[in-house]
Amino acid sequence: MSKQLQRRSELSTDLGRWLRMVEIRAVEECIQGLYTDGHVRGSTHLANGQEAIAVGIASIIRTTDTVTCTYRGHAFALALGISPEAVLGEICGRAIGCAGGVGGSMHLSDRTVGLMPTFAIVGAGVPVALGAALTAQTLGTDDIAVAVFGDGASNIGAIHESMNLASVWKLPVVFVVENNLYGEYSALRTTTPTDDLAVRAAGYDIPSLIIDGQDIDVVRASTIEAVARARSGQGPTLIEAKTYRYSGHSRSDPATYRPDGELALWMARDPIDIASKALSSTVIEARRAAVLRDVQEAVATVLRSPPPELSAAFEHVTSTLGPDA
Repeated sequence: MSKQLQRRSELSTDLGRWLRMVEIRAVEECIQGLYTDGHVRGSTHLANGQEAIAVGIASIIRTTDTVTCTYRGHAFALALGISPEAVLGEICGRAIGCAGGVGGSMHLSDRTVGLMPTFAIVGAGVPVALGAALTAQTLGTDDIAVAVFGDGASNIGAIHESMNLASVWKLPVVFVVENNLYGEYSALRTTTPTDDLAVRAAGYDIPSLIIDGQDIDVVRASTIEAVARARSGQGPTLIEAKTYRYSGHSRSDPATYRPDGELALWMARDPIDIASKALSSTVIEARRAAVLRDVQEAVATVLRSPPPELSAAFEHVTSTLGPDA
């Protein structure tokens, strides 16, 4: 069994899922320091606070299913089975990275675990998920696609075009909107006329679920329902997971636009704390320490690793020009 598949199999237990959430949080907390120390070029977008959604979904779907998500995709990459070394290596531009160090923070990918390249263009991954779902439908497999996007992207035309087509063709796709209340620097209510984004699914005759995205058991239950519908040929579902990002939009955003006390209210319902209730305190402390050590070792491995060769920029590139161009 490959390392990626082994990591996915670890999500079959309460402990395994909790450990993966702890790992994701630890990796995200390392990234800002790596940026400050000059190891990260470009921007980064953290998902600390949203771990239950990624791990909950990854624990239900198969490796042959396809996932597309946003530039805030570190959590999904780790949840689906990509190693901390491969994720951090990509973020730091090292050859050890999951895309060879040429993609960076916003372009994580590993087809062996079903993760298509994460998308920096808001909403752009959703039509790609439809393509994957159409492929599965055409080939007659029961694989599905999961299209993850944020509340800000829910106002993008491609999202609505995708939901419309998915409903008409009954494509095996699960739409998941991570409603963390902010689209970049704008509060949801300043850009969107409803607090519940899932109500929009009714216009496309798509079943919808509004769930607590902080509770991994709730995420898992809704995913099971939506995936079963997709695999059985009944078409798409829209899941709106209410959640919160602890950090600002990107590495340079202090999030001063948030109301006083809002962050504390959400941190009081931390997804890792909620998941820990199924475990003993002895197990929690011992295993948490081990995960933190492993992440620090992953950071050290990444920093010892070389950057990609310059020629890597020209790999995996297809040209339509003739041989004499």
